[in-house]
Formats: sequence, C-alpha cells, structure tokens
Amino acid sequence: MKLVSWNVNGLRAVVQKGFWEWLDGCDADVVGLQETKLQPGHEADFGGTDRYRAIWQSSTKKKGYSGVGCLHRVEPHSVVAELPDPAFGGEGRLLQLEFADFYFFNVYFPNGGQGPERLAYKLAYYDAFLAQAEALRRVKPIVVCGDFNTAHTALDLKNAKANEKNSGFLPEERAWLDRFVAAGYVDTFRLFEKDGGHYTWWDYRFKARDRNVGWRIDYFFVSEELTAKVRRAWIDNTVFGSDHCPVGLELDCA
Repeated sequence: MKLVSWNVNGLRAVVQKGFWEWLDGCDADVVGLQETKLQPGHEADFGGTDRYRAIWQSSTKKKGYSGVGCLHRVEPHSVVAELPDPAFGGEGRLLQLEFADFYFFNVYFPNGGQGPERLAYKLAYYDAFLAQAEALRRVKPIVVCGDFNTAHTALDLKNAKANEKNSGFLPEERAWLDRFVAAGYVDTFRLFEKDGGHYTWWDYRFKARDRNVGWRIDYFFVSEELTAKVRRAWIDNTVFGSDHCPVGLELDCA
C-alpha cells in the first residue's frame, strides 16, 4: 500500500500549479493533505478525480485556515474527524481512517510560534493525539503522517544552533517527539536515511529552497509492530507548488 502526505499550503493555489496531474502521477493508494485552507461547504469544488474519492475536514473557526483532506482509492472501513476532546476541535487538523491492517492518521499539528498560549496548545494537542493513538493501537497498528511542525533532531534542519529558541525546534517540542518515539513509534524515513540534509519545508524568503536551507517537519511514523512491513520511505523534493514537499511510505499491507 502506497501512502503519500503533503502540506499543500492552500489547495486552491496548488491546483493552479499542476496538483491534479501530480496526484494522478504519484499513484498512491491514499494521499493525506494538510493546510488545505478550504472553507466548510466549499470542499465539493475539490471532489477528487475518477481514481480518487475525497474526505475533507476544514476549519470552522477561521476562514482560509488550516484544514486537512484525504484522497483515497482504497475505501476506509471508518472515518473520524478531529480528536475526541472538543477543546482540540474546530481547526480542521485531523482525519482518522481505519483500514484492514492499521489506523491511518492525517494530522496538521499546531504551530507554536504565536506566543506562550499557542505553544501550550500545541503541546497539549500532541499529548491528546498520543492518547488517541495509544487507545486505538490496542485494536490494530498505527500509521500517522502529516506536518508535525517540529524538527526532531539537529539533523532535521539546516541551522540547528540558530533555531534553538524558535518554535519548531524548542526543547519541549523536541522532547515530545522523544516521548513519541519512546512510546514505540518509528520515524520511517530514518529507517533508510541516517544523514542530514534532507528537508520537507523551506521558508519562501531568501530563496531557502534553492539553497536547501530547510527543515524536516513532515513525517510518516508507524507503531513499531508495523516496522517489518515498511518497504520504503522517501521525501520527494522534486515536487513544487508549496513551501513543503511530499513525503511517502510504502507498506506490505492491504
């Protein structure tokens, strides 16, 4: 089963840059999109293609903000939107799909860069997500993709030292990813690539992408019981249209 994740930073914008052609060419069974920025009620304009059906969860709190979507050609057994705690609802950040062999989470985790209150929300969201994943993991394994808005280690961004006091690389944010890994979740890209220099997001300013001055903040994690089924994991930095690029995972699963 081939899975792809991409923070498109506005679906309407990326559609003008060849999104549907990219989708047909990527040949994925499920595509998780983040930061779609669609409005509730307008998602029907993006109903998918002949090959894909679409599921959307958009923000009800702010226009043109956040939002996630899943395009799938393998029909999920069930779909759940958002976390169970209503304190973390309304921003269009999560879709949970159940497939035969695993639960699939597509998540756009909050950004903590708007001050202490928002950082606290981000960390609380992380904890609530882990609780949900652990509850479902008792039933079947977990796959989670999306924009985590945190670079885990110094290998995962170009200028680690200069960003130690910036959200996205704060000690408390990275410590949660340490906890996530310790709980038995595996960063699939690191199964195949141990070196730095591999990024998924580049600031639009200063031609950062041209110089590969980036951050790896988009991931595919699996619960460790799925590790043996991971066939490959990759970053596709040849795809443009957003300040992020797609990441992928292939599993020996239905």
